[in-house]
Amino acid sequence: MEKTLSSAKYNINYHFVWCPKYRKAVLKGYIEADVKNIIETICRTKEWEILELKVMPDHLHLFLSVPPYESPTGIIKILKGVSALQLFKLRPELRKTLRKGHLWSPSYYVGTAGHVSAETIKRYIQEQEIGTTTTVNSSPVSKQGSP
Repeated sequence: MEKTLSSAKYNINYHFVWCPKYRKAVLKGYIEADVKNIIETICRTKEWEILELKVMPDHLHLFLSVPPYESPTGIIKILKGVSALQLFKLRPELRKTLRKGHLWSPSYYVGTAGHVSAETIKRYIQEQEIGTTTTVNSSPVSKQGSP
């Protein structure tokens, strides 16, 4: 679904996956509920739309729609940093469960998704070189490449 800013229309969706340190299965029961609530609060505050959120015992998946001025690195820093601080405030005993008191592993996965496939975009760009007219997102595009 396209969204609008004052100077742009966009449809930017990221799929994030990240794990607790040492992939310990600590995200269950009340901790799972706390993590969901914390992530939902962060996203609501930042005006990021959660398309899907699934917390598993040893990792979580978050499918998120964000504005174009947000970078994936910035998003994950906020999500992991704020959620760790808030969860340790709520559940201080969790620090003892995890070695060295770190909640999240430093690594993560991010992938992009939208309603236009990579193949459609490649074809559109190739057709621009040829100088043909094509349709992208139901909008005719002229030979010069402007709508």
